[in-house]
Amino acid sequence: MQIDLTVNGKRVSLEAEPRLLLAHALRDRLNLTGTHIGCDTSSCGACTVLLDGVSVKSCTVFAVQAAGQEVTTIEGIGNAAELHPMQEAFWSSHGLQCGYCTTGMIVSAVDLLRRNPDPSDDEIRAGLEGNLCRCTGYENIVKAVRVAGKAMRDGAPRHSVAELMPIHPPVEEPPPSGEGIIPPQLQEANR
Repeated sequence: MQIDLTVNGKRVSLEAEPRLLLAHALRDRLNLTGTHIGCDTSSCGACTVLLDGVSVKSCTVFAVQAAGQEVTTIEGIGNAAELHPMQEAFWSSHGLQCGYCTTGMIVSAVDLLRRNPDPSDDEIRAGLEGNLCRCTGYENIVKAVRVAGKAMRDGAPRHSVAELMPIHPPVEEPPPSGEGIIPPQLQEANR
């Protein structure tokens, strides 16, 4: 069946079998791979997206159920040119390690701050309860949500990845022969 929905602010139409999960429609049909599939049982929260502004686990929603609605994925929250304060806070507060859960955490935290702009640490933990992280121990995730909440309340400007991590070319190019890089013993062996 043909369904129409708005994804990250753009109207899209796609062919969807009634059993196609929203997570698979986003990843496989629309190439929005920031929505991760971690457990297929709705336990981990890696597939969290906003459906009409409310966080949902996209592995529990059929694509046809999203017809006519607005879906926001991590790609719609921010991008490299203009990070969302939550993305920047996760970066600056070291709220991630392997990164697999991060997109779902960020989407859930954005919804949490929409509902409660200044949550306590306990409220942050409760708000992220359906998102599992196997790496971080959650302390820096809670810190990141706190930092993002303050930035959002203060109206802090958005930054780009380039501003946060400028990449500078080397001052001096290494010689093509490897002098100074490859030990002399190895240079001799290659001659």
